[in-house]
Order: sequence, then C-alpha cells, then structure tokens
Amino acid sequence: MATIDNLPPETRERVLRLQQMQNTLQTLVSQRQRLELELGETERALKGLETVQLDMKIYKSIGTILVEREKGSVVKELGERKELLELRLKTLGGQEDKARKRVAELQKALQKELGIESPPQ
Repeated sequence: MATIDNLPPETRERVLRLQQMQNTLQTLVSQRQRLELELGETERALKGLETVQLDMKIYKSIGTILVEREKGSVVKELGERKELLELRLKTLGGQEDKARKRVAELQKALQKELGIESPPQ
C-alpha cells in the first residue's frame, strides 16, 4: 500500500481534504448528539413541570446554587430553550448532511483516481 508521501501532490491534497471533512463531520455529529441530549433533558423538565401546581415552590440551579422561581417563568424559559435547541438541531442537521455528501464525493473521486473499486451500495 502506498503511503501518502508517494502520491502525486493533487491526490495528496484530496486525501488531506477528505481527512479534514471527516473530522468536520465527526465534530458535527458530536455537537448534534450533545444538543439532542440537552433537548431531551429540557423536554423531560417541561413534562415534569406539567404536574406541578402553580403555588408549589420550584428551584432552578444557577451555577452551584438553587434559586426559587415561579413556575410560569421557568416554563417560559424552558420553552424558549427548547425552541432554540430545535432550531440549532435543524441547522446542524443540514450542515451534517452537506458534510456527509462532500465526504462521499471526495471518497468516490479518490477511489477513482487511485483505481480502487467502490463497494456495492
């Protein structure tokens, strides 16, 4: 198997671009997973607050302390956070799709250039 140093400069550049795109894709996937976890936590908190009566005390964590808050303000804040997370996830999903397509295109071009057959799909 040839090392990257033995490849022509143009091919070497494509290999490096592919590696960069794969790293970018991995970063996007990690960010999406983190946001999905946070969205799930936010949705669980909102669902949990549905059973809480208006006159009950609610505490919100701010840093290392708990602060008493009104249910309405906490529900509003969590609802806004949920909307923001959903929007960010949608945006990130589009970026991830584009990155996946770009990686596939670069892989296909490199395979053709190196004379490697593409695996059947």
